[in-house]
Amino acid sequence: MSVQDTLGRPLHDLRISVTDRCNFRCVYCMPKEVFGRDHTFLERRELLTFEEIERLARAFVAHGVEKIRVTGGEPLVRRDLERLIAQLAALTLEAPSARHVDLTLTTNGSLLPQKANALRDAGLRRITVSLDSLDDETFRAMNDVDFPVARVLEGIDAASAAGLPVKVNMVVKRGVNEDQIVPMAREFRARGHILRFIEYMDVGHSNGWRMDDVVPAAEIVSAIDAELPLEPVEANYRGEVARRWRYKDGSGEIGVIASVTQPFCGDCTRARLSAEGRLYTCLFAGRGHDLRALVRGGSSDEELHAEIGRVWARRADRYSEIRSEATQDLQRVEMSYIGG
Repeated sequence: MSVQDTLGRPLHDLRISVTDRCNFRCVYCMPKEVFGRDHTFLERRELLTFEEIERLARAFVAHGVEKIRVTGGEPLVRRDLERLIAQLAALTLEAPSARHVDLTLTTNGSLLPQKANALRDAGLRRITVSLDSLDDETFRAMNDVDFPVARVLEGIDAASAAGLPVKVNMVVKRGVNEDQIVPMAREFRARGHILRFIEYMDVGHSNGWRMDDVVPAAEIVSAIDAELPLEPVEANYRGEVARRWRYKDGSGEIGVIASVTQPFCGDCTRARLSAEGRLYTCLFAGRGHDLRALVRGGSSDEELHAEIGRVWARRADRYSEIRSEATQDLQRVEMSYIGG
């Protein structure tokens, strides 16, 4: 049975970070000046094991979670990740549905050529790839490890060839890659993949966020509509983060995630589990609730279930609706730590 928070929002989605490490250093997420060679990442013993993750995920599913997204850092740098995918893919929803959870994964695509088939065979249902530009110089500057666009496109092709439906996410930052909005729309319209544009967000404190750097969703949609006419589409379900638009000629659709200019806190149904087992009830939260201590301290499944329910029932987060100069001083967890 689904638990509701103080604002009547059910628990529907769970994002599970499996690592705080990444092989990119994207300027809006893990800038090199903060996450450099001397940065201290979590030690292996601090990470939840796959068995601990599966046990916690089962408790979340018992509370009404229907969709699980595996994230990082970069999740594919976690060794033997396909073993966890198989464990999560086996989870089934409560009766009367009894269907398997909707299991997906977000990746930068760099390791997909080697991993796509194994992920599909393990039971992954679909995949999201982050790509912020088709212009190679811009993309190399944004990932800051000189990684070429062509190799991400290879990863997208590998996932598609493996039979995994692919969505592509593009974070748009003013003065950096807004000139790529229409070229990206054209490219993935032609490839048959849904492209989602994400407003640059103030997650954590390391990315130097300023409101002036945000390209509003309305501007993004207007730029595409001027060349590739669009019309709005209804959401698939309550809590869907992307506002959907389809091309009027029937050639596909895009989504726009407008956390800054069009907050969707009122319908947010997502919980986030960090790689070392802390439960965060908001992307912009300052502190998490330690579930690893319960798992490793001998708590029963019933006690885990009860604690998750208690945390969610007290939830009152709505950061994006109250964002202001004052909230910029609040402690916020880094995006690379809970996977966005």
